[in-house]
Amino acid sequence: MSFFVPRDSDSLDTRPDWPACFSAWADQVRHPELQRFYQAGTVAADCPINEVPFVALDVETTGLNADRHAILSVGLVPFTVKRISVADSRHWVVKPQLPLIQQSIQFHGITHTDIKNAPDMAEILPGLLDCLAGRVAVVHHRAIERSFMDVVVKARWNEGLQFPMVDTMAIEAMLHRDKPRSLWARLTNRRPVSIRLSDSRIRYGLPHYPPHNALTDALATAELFQAQCAYHFEPETPISELWY
Repeated sequence: MSFFVPRDSDSLDTRPDWPACFSAWADQVRHPELQRFYQAGTVAADCPINEVPFVALDVETTGLNADRHAILSVGLVPFTVKRISVADSRHWVVKPQLPLIQQSIQFHGITHTDIKNAPDMAEILPGLLDCLAGRVAVVHHRAIERSFMDVVVKARWNEGLQFPMVDTMAIEAMLHRDKPRSLWARLTNRRPVSIRLSDSRIRYGLPHYPPHNALTDALATAELFQAQCAYHFEPETPISELWY
């Protein structure tokens, strides 16, 4: 089963009504784990961000195409805009269904030895969904996490998976990319501001973390979103203005 979710529009009018979607999907899905996930629901659209339970999510993959590549590891870090629950973080290295390629090993440092006895995604999905249930996921570049998670669940359970996401990269794009470039920037051919995770963190004075580890990147994303909230949003900002 697949669900239609507008994926690329930033318009508030086209963003999903996530509570209504969860209510409908709870009655449609067949797999008991998906039923339990959707029955847990999500926060109301008008819930202020300072009351929302979040979970930072990062997946490391063998490539960028969810139909041709596979997940290697998953990191989850529960948090609120004020506090990060590091002790409740989760990190899994999983065995991909597709071959591990040398370029991926060099990029992530996850080797054949690391995945030799690692579980399949099917084994960790129940625990992963428990961590996501009732929370709003925060990611840096939602196209990756959204597409890979959906493909993984379809491959194992023959049903799709969708859930609300806040995208810290989209917030940085809104602040630095989605505005007309100044005349001086055009005349000097100045490069656009980088919205990569590490470069975005520098703008808020956050410390450098080694990249391409799912747990570290999830923590880095949680900290970045906390900083974005502190600098750019009021505590009463409704979550519907930020989620996709």
